[in-house]
Amino acid sequence: MTDKITVEMIVNGERVRADIAPRQHLADFLREHLALTGTHLGCEQGVCGACTLRLDGEIVRGCLVLAVQAQGRVVDTIEGVSDSGEIADLQAAFEARNALQCGYCTPAMLLTAQELLRLEPAPDRATIREYMSGNYCRCTGYHAIVDAIEATAQARNGALP
Repeated sequence: MTDKITVEMIVNGERVRADIAPRQHLADFLREHLALTGTHLGCEQGVCGACTLRLDGEIVRGCLVLAVQAQGRVVDTIEGVSDSGEIADLQAAFEARNALQCGYCTPAMLLTAQELLRLEPAPDRATIREYMSGNYCRCTGYHAIVDAIEATAQARNGALP
């Protein structure tokens, strides 16, 4: 017999309710129950950052959070922040600077970059590199990612990128 537990949370602005296994991770819940596949799974140990999402406005690793821990809380995924236009300038900068290649790490990179720019509106390149260091990318070498984040910060602060 499989025990199920009912969870309710707000995901990308919509209230959701589901019966799930108590040990299901939030990333798996989003992918399997809500078809929000922008939250990727990589190492499943919280190291690679591919499963990054926001829980009550703070970035977390979705592979380290159980779905039951999100009970009554607000979850934002890449789909939600993208659809709302919140990260449109970051997305454009990533595209313009070829800061994405295979795209597997990109959703998490964008969420992490948005968090950095919320906390530090004018970061220098060293700060950007340090903050983004928890998100692995095997394709880009990070230089273009740092360029895109720096350009977005400058544009948001009224400077020409």
